[in-house]
Amino acid sequence: MARISGVDIPKQKRGVIALTYIFGIGRSRAQTILETAKVDENKKVTDWTDDETGRIREAVGSFKIEGELRSEVQLSIKRLMDIGCYRGIRHRAGLPLRGQRTKNNSRTRKGKRKTVANKKKATK
Repeated sequence: MARISGVDIPKQKRGVIALTYIFGIGRSRAQTILETAKVDENKKVTDWTDDETGRIREAVGSFKIEGELRSEVQLSIKRLMDIGCYRGIRHRAGLPLRGQRTKNNSRTRKGKRKTVANKKKATK
């Protein structure tokens, strides 16, 4: 496995796909990185030379990725929660925040169902 910015990249995949294993790099950014490094995007990671790997590492270094990006995202979410805006309140409550309905769906966000027992009727 090639190691770029602290992430093990799979050897048997094409360069464009392999770079997407790094947090913050999608398909289009991976293509940009490989163009900058002058490496064929269809070339598998095992076929990369040490020189090409070095050039790719340099190109990747110019972007905000992995830990730095994750911490920035977390700080943005924390800021929303601190100012108490709608999105921040939804984050705090663990509910969807982009207008989705919550009556029937949104199980991934809300978690496993919590059954509420029926109220017992008063006996006379």
